[in-house]
Amino acid sequence: MAGIGPDFRAPAQEDLVGASLRGLPQRKAPAGLRTSLRVIASRERQRRIEPPSLALKERVHLFVQNLMRPLALPFAGGVCSAVILLSVWLVPVYPLRGNTGFDVPMGLPLATEATLKDTAPIANGGPDVVVDVIVDDQGRMVDYTVVSGQNVLQDEVLRRSIQNTLLFTEFVPATAYGKPIPGKMRLSLRSSRIDVKG
Repeated sequence: MAGIGPDFRAPAQEDLVGASLRGLPQRKAPAGLRTSLRVIASRERQRRIEPPSLALKERVHLFVQNLMRPLALPFAGGVCSAVILLSVWLVPVYPLRGNTGFDVPMGLPLATEATLKDTAPIANGGPDVVVDVIVDDQGRMVDYTVVSGQNVLQDEVLRRSIQNTLLFTEFVPATAYGKPIPGKMRLSLRSSRIDVKG
């Protein structure tokens, strides 16, 4: 029954270790340790007592470290994706200027009417006739309507003479934003001259 009862040798060994430790020379604290500890305690006490102006710097630093760093990457990603999505949407929508071969100089009106470039007089010196002429974008007469001088339609020779005059007359086509377009103009045909009335 050696393992069940108390071990009487253990206290003797503990006494021996305790006596050995007591016999060691006593260590003395360094001379400046007491003063250093008092200075450290005084600084800590002062830090806790003074207003949190210095603590504000630490709080801002902690805010930047703990909040701004995790938000910086998502914010930068959001800005980049917004720029990319805007450019993907804007490029197809933004009107591109094609090379049309002509340019509209600044200061010119946005639209002009068709005008008369050159004409031939009416043969056989007939009566005065007012016609509305439709001019295509190449400056050629497409159609005409007699506005006044309806008796011209009765006279076959005079009607052909007016048709030939209109066919050989050169027009400057109407323009919109500098591009030639079909237009309409009113001409007063006389035997000696032609008056243009827009």
